[in-house]
Amino acid sequence: MASVDSSWISWGVGVFLLKPLKWTLSNMLGDNKVPAEEVLVAVELLKEKAEEVYRLYQNSPLSSHPVVALSELSTLCAGSCPDERTFYLVLLQLQKEKRVTVLEQNGEKIVKFARGPHAKVSPVNDVDVGVYQLMQSEQLLSRKVESLSQEAERCKEEARRACRAGKKQLALRSLKAKQRTEKRIEALHAKLDTVQGILDRIYASQTDQMVFNAYQAGVGALKLSMKDVTVEKAESLVDQIQELCDTQDEVSQTLAGGVTNGLDFDNEELEKELDILLQDTTKEPLDLPDNPHELFYTNSVPIPRISDAELEAELEKLSLSEGGLVPSSKSPKRHLEPTL
Repeated sequence: MASVDSSWISWGVGVFLLKPLKWTLSNMLGDNKVPAEEVLVAVELLKEKAEEVYRLYQNSPLSSHPVVALSELSTLCAGSCPDERTFYLVLLQLQKEKRVTVLEQNGEKIVKFARGPHAKVSPVNDVDVGVYQLMQSEQLLSRKVESLSQEAERCKEEARRACRAGKKQLALRSLKAKQRTEKRIEALHAKLDTVQGILDRIYASQTDQMVFNAYQAGVGALKLSMKDVTVEKAESLVDQIQELCDTQDEVSQTLAGGVTNGLDFDNEELEKELDILLQDTTKEPLDLPDNPHELFYTNSVPIPRISDAELEAELEKLSLSEGGLVPSSKSPKRHLEPTL
């Protein structure tokens, strides 16, 4: 902490905080041993605590402006820094990292934070002090308006009670006091609106400045990236790409044609030879199976065999039943072949 400005720390806190640290450092560099009851600081844990406090500030309403009162910051960090010594150690660590700077203005200590997590804090200037004073005026006016509003409500209640008690004069005085208070509140509201309007313009101008700086950085980066790029170079590059694509298509078509190995075949001769082969195949007899003597059917029911005598007897029965003729014994017998 030797390179950190700690003049903002009061004498009592400095004796309590910085003197023991310097004494411990001198004893550690010397031959004396450090007492067992000595309080030591773990630097890595201190860095983590400082990062936690910085994130806590960034996520709070106080981050609307980089300058904040030390008392308000201490109240905000009460959960992370339970005692005054831890809080001051964290501020010293943030000062060493150039993320905050502390200044005493009109007997009041103010803290200025860096704009970004990786940016370095700039010294407190007149603009920062003026904005801080405007913010303090806004808070003062808001508290005054709230106090007067409570007073006006109290006068209203007093007038109501006096009216119920039949004290008309007392009720009138309370109502007059209420009206005077309301007029003061209106005047304070007008001043508060003016201060808030100025702060809004300041915040808007800061935002505009940030946007302007971002635009400038973007234009510079774009110029740098387009430094060696021109329209002529782009057209030449497109022509080269098209030429390479055409060459690739020609190579693909050439490879798709195949390799003949020096053997050229005539399609007409191949077709003539194919016709000769077809004619030879039509002249050859077909190798068909013999006519089967027995008939087979697809169904599995067996067909019974019928003799010639049984067929002739059945035929005679049919003749007698149709014409009433009796067959002669001398009539020649016909040999019937079974047909299906």
